[in-house]
Amino acid sequence: MRILVLGFTGYLGSHVVERLRALPGALVIRGGRAPAADFDVDLARVRPERLAKTLASAAPDTVVNCAGATGGDAVTLAEVNTRGPAVLCAALREAAPTARLVHLGSAAEYGPGTPDVPVTESAPTRPVGPYGATKLAGTVAVSSSGLDAVVLRVGNPVGPGAPPTGLPGRIAALLREAGSGPQAALRLGDLSAYRDFVDVRDVARAAVLAATAPGPLPPVLNIGGGGAVPVRDLVRRLAGMAGFRGRIEESTAGSARSAQVSWQCSDITAAERALGWRPAHSLDDALTALWEGGRTP
Repeated sequence: MRILVLGFTGYLGSHVVERLRALPGALVIRGGRAPAADFDVDLARVRPERLAKTLASAAPDTVVNCAGATGGDAVTLAEVNTRGPAVLCAALREAAPTARLVHLGSAAEYGPGTPDVPVTESAPTRPVGPYGATKLAGTVAVSSSGLDAVVLRVGNPVGPGAPPTGLPGRIAALLREAGSGPQAALRLGDLSAYRDFVDVRDVARAAVLAATAPGPLPPVLNIGGGGAVPVRDLVRRLAGMAGFRGRIEESTAGSARSAQVSWQCSDITAAERALGWRPAHSLDDALTALWEGGRTP
């Protein structure tokens, strides 16, 4: 099986590639802008006809699209998260119409949740900012493409290699900078929100299962931890692992998104039914791997 992974150098993409390479009989082809790419692909810029030629050369049986932007201005988010999937679908229809497409979406597409009510795939989508809105537009492009495609709506990924652009990676970086002395201080925003954290290794396993599952799949599947965890609890767990003895100072201001989306949790029943997937790693597993992976030998 020839599997093309787009966005292979990113946090999710690198884990997906590692998992796919362990798959018997899989030839993993890397697409992206990095020098190590087998095919030069920039979904934010490439024309559909040019990408179709690249896909014809790669001849994939499956494409896993891990390319995405989590930060930047609205133009950047739209180019990568919305235009990218649309161009990819157009090129696939021309060059590889029978290939399966596995696209990584985001739980941010749902917007605010109702406390104690896990969100199913049929729930209304009400993103509150450019990131969630552009990811939702990408999902619509994929699910309406007519291709053999599935969108994995991923919760808040955490685990080994988590970048500082995301909350868990940023907290870990701040803890390393603060040290463990009793006078150390960790100054953070509002930590009252609840989030659905999922180990990045479980996300990668879900992508592999979706890439190799026989027969058609539902258009959208939630991939999350299956529970809502207070962000404050995550910070305290990481602080405990770091041996942090200082003060955690929490601002009441917080971010706009935390105020608008105070509770988030995905119902993952459909993923278990369609893929036989459930999280194999607990949040403590993920946080331990995150903290231990960044320690200086």
